[in-house]
Amino acid sequence: MDIKKIESLLKEIKSDKKSVSEALDILKHLPFEDLEFAKIDHHRGLRNNIPEVIFAQNKKTGDVVAIARAMLKRSGRFLITKASEDVYRALIEARGNRQEAINSKKLKFYPEAGVISYGEKQNKKGNILVISAGTSDMPVAEEAEATASFLGSKTERLYDVGVAGIHRLLSHRKLIGKTRVIIVVAGMEGALPSVVGGLTDRPVIAVPTSVGYGTSLGGLTALFAMLNSCVPGIAVMNIDNGFGAGCLAHKINMMG
Repeated sequence: MDIKKIESLLKEIKSDKKSVSEALDILKHLPFEDLEFAKIDHHRGLRNNIPEVIFAQNKKTGDVVAIARAMLKRSGRFLITKASEDVYRALIEARGNRQEAINSKKLKFYPEAGVISYGEKQNKKGNILVISAGTSDMPVAEEAEATASFLGSKTERLYDVGVAGIHRLLSHRKLIGKTRVIIVVAGMEGALPSVVGGLTDRPVIAVPTSVGYGTSLGGLTALFAMLNSCVPGIAVMNIDNGFGAGCLAHKINMMG
């Protein structure tokens, strides 16, 4: 449930297209719906403009599907992160009433990132550029892009432009200059966000990945490098947190 849906519901009541009892039935699961194994926060989109997202890791496939169907019934959309192909297949095969019916044509699966989206906003706004240092960083970059796109931001990709071949990045300075927000995803030594930050006045969101050899320490080396960047104004996300970067970039992109 989001602000536009609430506004639409109130207008329908005012024009007698819906009765008060019908409206109450729609709103009865605000602020949350109790499924016993999960409490779905349908109210979250009204509070901060980012709806609750399903984190599928360590959840039973059936539970993920049940949560997704409950969200679909109330808002017509859902986003799932850290999802497997089994979850995607189960969603396609799911059966339910008309309000919970999943149209496979609207279901979008990003296998590398493990992201599943449904009911993605079509009228995209602004411009977010997602940059990845290497192809090994692409799953995290794709999670960031899929999240921002689902929320309603226009996105562009610039992949495999790490510091080992810095000329690849520099050949895209026009693209870097025209965007509103930049997400930079990098593992290894995590130097790329500092390089990008030194080339632009746009907000830069750095995402360290767990990619790298032994002393990368599962992404800690990249994280510390980004936190200690000498370029001012870089925001740093947690290791492999493309989802968080996509949310922050979207919020910045929607301002002004």
